[in-house]
Amino acid sequence: MRAFRAPKESLGDLNADVAAMVVAAASDIALALDAEGNIQDLAFQQAGLPLELRNTDEWIGRSWQATVSEESQTKPELLLAEASQRKVSRWREVRYPAARGPDIPILFAVVAIKGPARFIAVGRDVRATAALQQKLIEAQVAIERDYSRMRSAESRYRILFQITAEPVLIIDSVSHRIVDANPAAAALLDHGAANLIGKLFPDVLLMDDLATSQSLALAIRSQGKIERAKVRLEGGRDYLLDGTFFRQDTSALFLLRFSPLTAQPAIAQRSDVSTQLVQFVESAPDGFVITDMEGRLLHANATFLQLAQVENLHQILGETIDRWIGKSAIDFSIMLSNLRQHGSVKLFSSVVRGEHGSPVDVEISAATVGASGQARLGFTIRNVGPRITSDSGDHGYIPRSREQLAELIGRVPLKELVRETTDVIERMCIETALKLTGDNRATAAEMLGLSRQSLYVKLRRYGMAEPTEDDSQLE
Repeated sequence: MRAFRAPKESLGDLNADVAAMVVAAASDIALALDAEGNIQDLAFQQAGLPLELRNTDEWIGRSWQATVSEESQTKPELLLAEASQRKVSRWREVRYPAARGPDIPILFAVVAIKGPARFIAVGRDVRATAALQQKLIEAQVAIERDYSRMRSAESRYRILFQITAEPVLIIDSVSHRIVDANPAAAALLDHGAANLIGKLFPDVLLMDDLATSQSLALAIRSQGKIERAKVRLEGGRDYLLDGTFFRQDTSALFLLRFSPLTAQPAIAQRSDVSTQLVQFVESAPDGFVITDMEGRLLHANATFLQLAQVENLHQILGETIDRWIGKSAIDFSIMLSNLRQHGSVKLFSSVVRGEHGSPVDVEISAATVGASGQARLGFTIRNVGPRITSDSGDHGYIPRSREQLAELIGRVPLKELVRETTDVIERMCIETALKLTGDNRATAAEMLGLSRQSLYVKLRRYGMAEPTEDDSQLE
């Protein structure tokens, strides 16, 4: 603080009224305090401030310390003590409880008055300054947050830029000089990445074809882009070059990417393989069918048309596939339920019913293909009739195990299944008895608990013996 050099000469003798006006005009709030720190009088520069502070009409006669908020209880005492020693205290922020809302900060300094121990406390409302400081802090936090986010993005960009196997150059669109290059580009151009910075594009490519080099420079300058331009680098290496324009701050840049021409035949090869796959499905010995999720037929190959005994695909498009698949409607319902739940079905035993013939035993594998909302069902249908009956004679579908028996459920009536199974067991018992007795039929009949006549009838029934004169006499 710097005081007047000659206050008596410059100010004269100020009476109490003038001094009061000066103090009130120089501060937002002024307090007249006695030696104990009790408020004797107060003045406000603005009429609105006392309305914002709590209970200002009750301040006179109370201790200054009793009018401030809890967190500022010690500050009035410090200000008074400092003013008693130094005549004028330093400025300290004191908070007052507001009538509504948060506490109001007031910056106070205390001046000791000559004569009887008295003090004048002058205060300035610093809410506007505090608000500006808060905004500054918030702005600094936001800037730091954005800066941190930008640093993270730049780190990710640098990592991706460095590890990508595709050669990439970044050049200035005005000077056409390289401003950045990744390791793959440095290796391609036989330079260190640092050595490429500042080089002129496309001179750095050392192209054999001057016309192509000039056309690249012209394309960047006039069109602002390069699309799949074929370039031949030093040593006869062919590449495709793509250029993309972008802005960074106030700079206009180009990102150039090199891709080897050898990638093109691979694309063509994949296309050829896809075509061959479609041809295979159309001519495969197994039936292939595509339906919607409800089983309505969308496409079928020639083999399925033969199994279903249909001449033309267009005749059956939109029909439900259970018209031909399954001994009953429950077969397709089981398959459809499993497809919706698990996404695939393997080796489901069923039959295909032709339009004009008997059912054909088949095995069906199916899967759900396509994204949700556009999903389709794909079925592979294999004719297994010859495989099932190839080594079984007249009893080809008789089960030899629990698994085979389970496969026949729903395809063979229970009555027929039980009868045929009984016949197989009976034949096996007779064959075993004859083997144990050395083909002695009389002893075998006794072991089986049969009469000789019954045994001979069963042998002829199963084709295990030719009829003889003795057999006819027994009958």
